[in-house]
Amino acid sequence: MTALQSSTESTITVRNPATGAVSGTVPIDDPETVAAKAAELVQAQPEWEALGPTGRKRWMLKWQGWILDNADRITEVLMSETGKSHVDASLEPVATGDAIAYWATHAKEFLADRHPKAHSPIYRVKRFTTAYRPYPLVGVITPWNFPFAMPGLDVPPALAAGAAVLLKPSEVTPLSAVEFVRGWAEIGAPSVLGLTTGYGATGQAVIEHADFLQFTGSTATGRKVAVACAQRLIPYGLELGGKDPAIVLADADLDRAANGIAWGGLFNSGQVCVSVERIYVEAPVYDEFVAKLAARVGEVRQGPDGDTGAMATDAQRDIVAQHVDDATAAGARVLTGGKPTGVGTFFAPTVLADVNPSMTCMTEETFGPTLPVIKVADENEAIRLANDSPYGLSATVWTGDSRRGERLARRLEVGAVNVNDALVNVFCPGLPMGGWKQSGIGYRAGGPSGIIKYCRQQAITAPRLPTQKSELLWYPATKRGMAIALAFMRMFSARGRRRFGLRPRNG
Repeated sequence: MTALQSSTESTITVRNPATGAVSGTVPIDDPETVAAKAAELVQAQPEWEALGPTGRKRWMLKWQGWILDNADRITEVLMSETGKSHVDASLEPVATGDAIAYWATHAKEFLADRHPKAHSPIYRVKRFTTAYRPYPLVGVITPWNFPFAMPGLDVPPALAAGAAVLLKPSEVTPLSAVEFVRGWAEIGAPSVLGLTTGYGATGQAVIEHADFLQFTGSTATGRKVAVACAQRLIPYGLELGGKDPAIVLADADLDRAANGIAWGGLFNSGQVCVSVERIYVEAPVYDEFVAKLAARVGEVRQGPDGDTGAMATDAQRDIVAQHVDDATAAGARVLTGGKPTGVGTFFAPTVLADVNPSMTCMTEETFGPTLPVIKVADENEAIRLANDSPYGLSATVWTGDSRRGERLARRLEVGAVNVNDALVNVFCPGLPMGGWKQSGIGYRAGGPSGIIKYCRQQAITAPRLPTQKSELLWYPATKRGMAIALAFMRMFSARGRRRFGLRPRNG
C-alpha cells in the first residue's frame, strides 16, 4: 500500500509505490479537528467575499505565481508519492496555474448580476436582478490519481466565487495537497483555504460541515457521499468512474488514431477517469490498426524518466492483472505487455486483441494501462456497444471527416466527446466536465456555470416607478381588483379568444 496508518493511529505514512521508500507523513484529523478548521474558515470567509472578484484576483494570481515558481519541487513531491514519471507529474502544477488564471480573470464577468427581462408587460414596472452569493464553506474531496491537479480543477473556481474551501485529499497521496495549500499560506493570502488529512471519518466530517461538497472518486464511494449530503440537504457535485470508449472508423488516419489512443489510454498509467479503456474498430482497418497500436504501445517507456510511471497502489495493479488474466482465459490475445514488471507497482502497457464485450476489461473500470480492442462491422455497431455501459464520462471518435465525427458524438451517451483527440476537454475550463449515467452528477468547469455552482442564487425585485399604497391583489381583496388583475394576466399570456375570457368557437 502507498499510505499506511501508523501504530499510534495519529499519522499516515506515505510511501513511493515505485520504490517503497517513505515519502512523508501527515496527521489523521479527527472530527473535532475538522470542525475547528471548518469554523476558522467560515469566520474568515465574509472578508474574502467582501474583496470582490477584483480583490480576490490579486491573491489568486499571486498564488499562481508561487505554484509556477515552485513547479519543480511540486513535481518531485508528486513523483515521490504516486510513482508517476517526470513527464506525467510535471504537467500538474502548470495545468493548475492555467486553471487559476482562467477563474481569477473571468470571475468578475461570470459573477456579475444578471437582469432578466420581464416575461410579461405586467411586470415591466419591476426591475429584476439575479445576484450570486458564494456558499460560505465548500468541501472538496479529491482522489489519488492527480493529487495536485484535481484540487487545481475544483478549488480555484470556489475561491474565485468568494467561498472558503476545506480540502481533503486521498489518504494515499496527501503530500501534494500539503504543497497546494502551503503556497496559499506562503503568499500571505487570507485564511480561506484549509487542509484536512485522514481516512473516511475525516471525509465524513468535511461533509458534516460543508455548505457545498465537490467529490471526485469511485462510483461506489460517490453513492455514499450523495446519501450523506442528502441527509444534510446540502448541494453536491460528483465526478465518478468511467469506462471511456474510442471508436476508430475506416476513414481515420490510423497513425494519428494509434498515437492518440495510446496516449489517451496510457497517460498516468491509465489512472485517469477519462482514460481510453475500450476500443471499437471498423472491420476493414482492424488488423492494420491493431498492429500500429501494439507497435506504438510497445515503445512506451516506464520509469521516472520514461513516459509513464507506476500504479498508485498494489490493489490497483492487481485489478489490472485480474482484468488481463480474465480476458486471456476467455480467448483474448496479448499483443504487448500483459503482466506486472516485477518492480514496485509497475504494470507493462498492454494491448489486447480478439476481445469480446462480456469480458471484465470491457465492462468494469480498469483504471490501468490496458487497451482492449474489438472489431465491429460499422459505425452503428460501434455506437451501440459504446453506449452499452453503466458509465458515461467521455469518448473519442477517430475519422477522416470531422463533421461525421461530430454527428457520431451526438449519438454517444457521454458527457464529453473528443474528435480525433483525447483528454483535451479536461484542459479547457470553458467546457463542462461531467458524467452521465453512473459517472457522476453535476459538472466542473463550463465557463460561468463552473463558478456559479459554488454560489447561492438570489432573486431581487424592485420597483421601476413610484409605488402606490396598495396593489390590485393585496388585501382587502375586491372583485373589481381581482377582475382587472386576471384580465391583464389573460391578455398577455393566453391566445386567441381565451385572451378575453371567451371559449374558442369550435368549443
